[in-house]
Amino acid sequence: MSETSPVTDAIKQLPWPEQYQALADTAKAPVLAAFYQAGCVPAETPISRVPLVALDFETTGLDVDAHSIVSIGLVPFTLDGIQLGQAKHWVVRPRFPLHQESVTFHGITHADIHEAPDLSDILDDVFASLNGRIPVVHFRYIERPFLNAALKARLDEGIRFPVIDTMAIEAHLHPDRKPSFLQRLMGKRPVSIRLPDSRRRYGLPHYASHNALIDSIATAELLQAQIHHHFSPDTPIGDLWL
Repeated sequence: MSETSPVTDAIKQLPWPEQYQALADTAKAPVLAAFYQAGCVPAETPISRVPLVALDFETTGLDVDAHSIVSIGLVPFTLDGIQLGQAKHWVVRPRFPLHQESVTFHGITHADIHEAPDLSDILDDVFASLNGRIPVVHFRYIERPFLNAALKARLDEGIRFPVIDTMAIEAHLHPDRKPSFLQRLMGKRPVSIRLPDSRRRYGLPHYASHNALIDSIATAELLQAQIHHHFSPDTPIGDLWL
């Protein structure tokens, strides 16, 4: 089913639960059919009642057409707690070459990926944590498009799912985060919405960045703090997902 087919265009107009139902009938790969069959909560569901999973990828670069996933971290959680005992972390063999610049960034070397599995080898385990949960990320332009591209390359099928983006929430909370030239002259500083800086505003502890597991835990904690300070446990999930 191509991305531009009329069927897909029609499905994209449906609410997320109905999209999942339609895609469950059209998915060819069993792992994707099971993902959609697990369902998606209705938009009016309070965030306190939504099973969540924080998701983070380290990649060989930022261009989804030229780079690929090199590690995956995920941790299931709710507003009430983070299930650290169910947290998962994998280093995977990237489809595209590992460059020194990305090695410097995330510390994953050629030796680390030499005997690492391909993503296709761990898909069942990854989806065991994703099924029935809403992914939470910090900067949705990494996890969603990179997973979509990775699945297209291996299964000849992409994936659709909503996400809660903690960076987008911070951007919404700080619309004037980039001061004008005059404001900078008057001493106003820009507001960073990067993960460590966002966490600092809520008094959350500093964690080392660019490890997929640590960043997924950091993202889960950040969302919990954002809901506590700016929203409500009764906030509908549809007000938060994208």
